[in-house]
Parts: sequence; structure tokens; C-alpha cells
Amino acid sequence: MPIEAVAPRRLYRQVADQLRALMDSGEFAVGSRLPPERDLAAKLGISRATVREALIALEVDGRVRIRVGSGIYVLPPPAEAPVETAAPIAGPFDILAARALIEGEVAAEAARRAGPADIAALNETLAAMREGAQAGREMFLLDRAFHTALAQILGNDAITRVVGDLFDQRINPYFAQLAGYFETAETWRRALEEHAAVRDAIAAGAPERARAAMRLHLSNSQKRFTESFGNDGNGPAPKVMPSTTAGAMPPLPRRSAMR
Repeated sequence: MPIEAVAPRRLYRQVADQLRALMDSGEFAVGSRLPPERDLAAKLGISRATVREALIALEVDGRVRIRVGSGIYVLPPPAEAPVETAAPIAGPFDILAARALIEGEVAAEAARRAGPADIAALNETLAAMREGAQAGREMFLLDRAFHTALAQILGNDAITRVVGDLFDQRINPYFAQLAGYFETAETWRRALEEHAAVRDAIAAGAPERARAAMRLHLSNSQKRFTESFGNDGNGPAPKVMPSTTAGAMPPLPRRSAMR
């Protein structure tokens, strides 16, 4: 009997599997609206961010539809089951947390080392972002250019690659799906202001300020991605699709049962 490697299951994938099983069993009927994120988080004993990652994974898999301003609705199972990836995909919030930890230190070190040419390169990228100031691929590439240019100040190719690889996780299907709901011209404008604060700290040769500014930028990015989808449980529930019923929310295992 061949032995297969055991792939670790991210918590958000475990939550997605639990919700998928409840849909398949009829606890959450096709066409019904799922409970609000905050209710799911409370029942599971986990953060709303993890619940959001699970819902995004389910949407990518074709099991729910997210309607901003209304809620998350159950879809029929797709004709073909989603293909499991060979390597587990990191959740969007894990990626941003890793970037805050690593890039905060990179920014601090850059503040100690940056010269006039380095500041000029950062200024050039920021100027291009101001001219664009729109969500889309161009801003994505300019955003990447800013973060990698900052890493290059350290003169360490391994660090530059780590920063670039982490940034490129934004194109994984879950991160891209989540960003599609919340990245707008306004969020890019706010991100540009945060980038400028990082640049200012580096130009001033202030490592602590640079670290704090980078961590604040990535913390704010997380907050932007946790804005409400609109299903907060306070408003009236929309009509359920014909021939379906929305069942009461069943008991769900808490986080300790999912480890």
C-alpha cells in the first residue's frame, strides 16, 4: 500500500470544509443566506478574518455567491469538484501578517542604509502611482515595484526575492477574489499615502518610524479587506429562492476541534 504525504490543512480550509458539509447535508439549503460572518466566527470560536478566508475559498470553488450589501448565498454544487492544489494556499490575512513582520524590519534597515539614489527610486515609483491612482494591473505592478525597490536598498538578493514572492501571493485565487471586492481608486489613494509615509521615514533615516509606517500600511490593508459585505444580521433577510428553506444555524465545532 503506497504511503501518501499528509498535507497540512489550513484552518480556513477546515472551516470551508465544515460549511461545505453543512450545505451538502441540507442544513444550509441552496439559495439560502448563510449566517453573518460574526455569528459564524462566534460559533466556531475563531476570528472573522478566518471565516472570511473560508467564504472566499468557497466562492472560488463555486459553492457560494457573495453579494455585497446583501450577504452570502448558497449555490448548488458545481458539476465538477474543485481540484485540490498540490501545496496549500496561504490565506490572504496570513500573507499580510507575514509581510508586516518581514517588511517592517526591511523598512527599518532601509532607513539605516538608504542613499539619495534609493530615495529617488522610491519617489519615481510614488509619482507614477499618483498619475495612475486607479485600481488595476498597472497599480499592482507599481505597488510591487515600490516594495521590492525598498527591499533592494538592503543589497541582499535573498531578501528582495522573499519580499517579491510574498507580494506575488496577491495573485493566488483567494487573495485575488478578496481584493476584487475592496480594491478601488479610494483604497489605492489611501495606500499611496501610507507608502509616502514609509518613504518619508526612510528618507529621514528613522528606522523606528519606518518600521511602524510599514506595519501600519499592511495593518490598514488587512482592515480594508475586512470591511463588511453587508450581511451584519441587523437588516431583514432577503427572500429565499423558490423551493428552498433557510434552516436554523446548526451547532458548529469550535476551533479546538479543528486542529
